[in-house]
Amino acid sequence: MVDINVNGKVALITGGSRGIGYYIAESFVLNGASTIIITSRKQDACDKAKAELDKLSKENGKKVTIISLACNIADDKAFEKFYQEVSTKIDKLDILISNAGAAYGETLLKHPIGAVRKVLDLNVTAVFQSVQLFHPLLVNAGTKEDPARIIITSSVAASIATDFGGTYGYLASKAAVSHLGKNLATQLGPQNINVNIIAPGIFPTKMSKYLVEEKTDTLINDNPKRRYGRKEDIQNAVLWLCSQQSNYINGISLPIDGGLYLVGTSKLSKF
Repeated sequence: MVDINVNGKVALITGGSRGIGYYIAESFVLNGASTIIITSRKQDACDKAKAELDKLSKENGKKVTIISLACNIADDKAFEKFYQEVSTKIDKLDILISNAGAAYGETLLKHPIGAVRKVLDLNVTAVFQSVQLFHPLLVNAGTKEDPARIIITSSVAASIATDFGGTYGYLASKAAVSHLGKNLATQLGPQNINVNIIAPGIFPTKMSKYLVEEKTDTLINDNPKRRYGRKEDIQNAVLWLCSQQSNYINGISLPIDGGLYLVGTSKLSKF
């Protein structure tokens, strides 16, 4: 029997207080992580997630240190300060989940340029800065037998060109971070840091609320698996990518979407 785990590992999850980031945090709690750091913009959201993860840990007989620190990682200086604070608490980082993201939808001619810029700052620039800042701690953790891991959250939207409700900045940002991740994999692989990208399809989270509420029939009928993603789909994939069993996996973009990337979607925009 193969035991896929993250025993003893230290992980940081941006956007870890809800949605996909929180799903990943849950799986790390249940599968051996020693320390999990979660961050998002609001401290109350971080603290609520910490309380839930502490409860999950206790109920399942796990010993995990959960650290919650709020940070607007799209703010360069704030992110640098966040790194300085985190680096006083840990001396290595086995896993960086660069997951925080935002979306904004509007028609082409009404779409604010500022909204595109804001999405790109968080979804692309902050991903780059997360790798840049935490690189020393990742180097401290990685070995040839078990490299440190960077997982970048992209999207099925990075590989299909059908409409996603006028989310122009989001579509561009997810294509960008997918390519960034592949480039980083070639550079960091020799340093015992594996970089991989996950490309989720439609999961019922706060970010996808509009699409799920307004376009359920279209999204389910278009998907070869005829359903939305479930948290276990994310958890199992990311856990494997961060486990010792995936040591030789570097630079992939893994669709977690039931095959949606193969067929695209019908027109989703209501605009």
